[in-house]
Amino acid sequence: MKTSAICSPVTLRDIATELSVSHSTVSRALKNATNISLERRKMIQEAARKMGYRPNAMATQLGHQRHASQKHPISSEIAWLNYWNEPKKLRSFAEFNLYWKGASERAEEGGYRLEQFVCDEAISPSRLERILLARNIHGILIPPHGDVPPSGWDKVDWEKFSIVRLGYSVPTPRSHLVTSNHLTCGMLAIESMWRLGYKRVGFVGRTNKHPHLRAGFLLKEALHIKEPPPIFTFLTQDNYVEKLPAFSKWLKKSRLDAILSDSSDTRMMLDQLGYRVPDDIGLASTSILDGNADAGINQNSEEIGKAAMETLISLLNNNQYGIPKIVREVLITGAWVDGSTLPPRK
Repeated sequence: MKTSAICSPVTLRDIATELSVSHSTVSRALKNATNISLERRKMIQEAARKMGYRPNAMATQLGHQRHASQKHPISSEIAWLNYWNEPKKLRSFAEFNLYWKGASERAEEGGYRLEQFVCDEAISPSRLERILLARNIHGILIPPHGDVPPSGWDKVDWEKFSIVRLGYSVPTPRSHLVTSNHLTCGMLAIESMWRLGYKRVGFVGRTNKHPHLRAGFLLKEALHIKEPPPIFTFLTQDNYVEKLPAFSKWLKKSRLDAILSDSSDTRMMLDQLGYRVPDDIGLASTSILDGNADAGINQNSEEIGKAAMETLISLLNNNQYGIPKIVREVLITGAWVDGSTLPPRK
């Protein structure tokens, strides 16, 4: 078998000649194309490794540059799966609507169209799989969901699709995901609130939301105070009015200067108890778009959508289907925004 040499690098044609197959077969096998059997792909890839084949980085880069500079006609669709009980509610959240906007723009630039599939009780996961394959759709973007995955979700043959999740709220399938860097956002929020003069800050939020963001808050606070930082949580399905007595007791005990919250209900709860924001207590949100406070974190949601689509198109272009052995998490850095609900403290 031919070995590589500096003066004569191994080419695709060398591998094809060695294995008595066509040049195009070798090319597709090295790109992991699914129209070649897995056994044949592995055989060709192993031969290429033993022969010392290395892709021509310059040629690959030029090819990508030519591809990126061209205006691509819409050639295929990518599915955005909407399994919300109230489908219209998904994009009523400004964060998620910007996910769609960023992803849709990147899709069109790459020659795809992002198509929403509203999956109600009439469309089971197995039926959805058939619909997507009939329309030759192999790319799936899964936005955040307010509920557990639908019944039969685990029966979908994910090996036929390239998949990217937006955030952690859908735990399966365990595909690559793109989301906000909640840990650093939590740390950034505390640092910014201290900078504005708020020394005693509590966290209020949903029990089942943003554990990484809460971890960032706890980590930063733990480095500066000896006692555990005050946290008040409640379940998503709770009626916040029922939590008012416990919330009032917690506020009096904690003696807070300000609150960092991941729930839009927090502002209403403070209003119900007679606390004036920001006169009596400052308020910052982990999402200035949906948190009912104009001070807090801008999660750069449109960039999250763009990065998710770029990741998905890369998977499609490289014929990478199914559940990866190692999940990649692409984290987008957020930014702090000053606002009227948390003015500088005198």
